[in-house]
Amino acid sequence: MTTRLYEHEIFLEHNTPPGHPERADRLRSLAIALEHPYFADLDRKPAPQANEDTVMLAHPEEHLFSVMRQVPEEDGAIHQLEADTYLSPKSLQAALTGIGGAMAAVDDVMTGKVDNAFVAARPPGHHAEKSKAMGFCLFNNVAIAARHAQKVYGAERVAIVDWDVHHGNGTQDIFWDDPSVLFCSTHQMPLYPFTGAKNETGTKNNIVNAPLATNDGSDHFREAFKSRVLPALENFRPDFLLISAGFDAHHRDPLAQINLVGNDFDWATGRLMEIAGKYAGNRVVSLLEGGYDLEGLAESAGLHISRLMKG
Repeated sequence: MTTRLYEHEIFLEHNTPPGHPERADRLRSLAIALEHPYFADLDRKPAPQANEDTVMLAHPEEHLFSVMRQVPEEDGAIHQLEADTYLSPKSLQAALTGIGGAMAAVDDVMTGKVDNAFVAARPPGHHAEKSKAMGFCLFNNVAIAARHAQKVYGAERVAIVDWDVHHGNGTQDIFWDDPSVLFCSTHQMPLYPFTGAKNETGTKNNIVNAPLATNDGSDHFREAFKSRVLPALENFRPDFLLISAGFDAHHRDPLAQINLVGNDFDWATGRLMEIAGKYAGNRVVSLLEGGYDLEGLAESAGLHISRLMKG
């Protein structure tokens, strides 16, 4: 399998306050892990910066303007957008480059340039609702990527699988009444953002939540995949598959209490690749979401990327 990695130094310049878990060291730790000789064949590309208009694939214009208006201009300044979401002078550029990387990954996979792709960007995106930035997220990268696949390549059935330990409320909000997109999420519950119950199914039954209880581990996670996520995917038969790849369900992560190990992400990646092989021509794009313990993130994301490379 040919796997492409999109990355960019601008992602390190989205600054958050000291002690904030969503920090540039997350990407630095992953970069160190990817220096291993095993990843020598990884096809690395700088993520392009998207135009501001691309935000409106998933958000109203006013949301874009609201974020733009609040970006500070003074060097070193950090503006609090909401409870735990911040803007620094390069944050908008970083966010647009994350979108650009996601869209370029879709282009590459849909045109057959590569089999799959991983976008190592920050800030993350899955908490950003249609008209609200929250949970470290400004714009919903995975939703924009899905809309891009539909608009440009005519994808008819896009599946998004989100295994971040926090529920992808923003993605759920954007696709709540859209039967062309299946959204499946495993996550700890109760936990921020306090959404994601099993009975949240969308108006078209296109939302599948598989909540995990505090202190659940590998067996519970894999059972949730086997009993809820994989059957939904089989029934949906996606022609394109996106992953919101958060790694904060790792047992080392400080923001949650789920006890996964790196091999669980390897296993889940393999199962999703099997689905993509059956229905989607192996077309998979994965976007980094959470993961706040540097060692746990590097291990888990490294195993996830290596599985994408192995096929």
